[in-house]
Amino acid sequence: MREPIRIRLMVFAVMAVLTACARPDASYPLLDGGSLDFAKLKGRVVFINYWAEWCAPCREEIPEFNAFAAAHPEQVQVLSVNFDGVVADTLATQARGLGIEFPTLLRDPRSEFGVPPPMGLPETLVLDRGGKLLRVLAGPQTRADLEAVLAGISP
Repeated sequence: MREPIRIRLMVFAVMAVLTACARPDASYPLLDGGSLDFAKLKGRVVFINYWAEWCAPCREEIPEFNAFAAAHPEQVQVLSVNFDGVVADTLATQARGLGIEFPTLLRDPRSEFGVPPPMGLPETLVLDRGGKLLRVLAGPQTRADLEAVLAGISP
């Protein structure tokens, strides 16, 4: 009787580890056309920022992400995902209105990492240089915050 329970627990543990280590292998369409393959970002730290047009803290942090991304073009890739799931022209208008200068994904990759939907905005997923989820940053980030995260990740 106990053996089936142990097997189930072991299977669950293995699945949890595999989910935590997952990285998306699929290609993700981009707002500006083309697609992004996460495998091609290996060697760079990836920041996936979740935003919404109505989110005041999101509006405040986007210039911080723009400056951070511009300062580290070889080390960092910043991406954005719209929390509300708006599409097409509405998404383009909102992203442009907020001044987002980094690529916007049309499909949310967070399920690939086993991360539940954000409970609040803004939120940012941080992937290490190997494409594994490293941290989830809740709340608005400053450039100094982002620099500190990057400095804490081994080369």
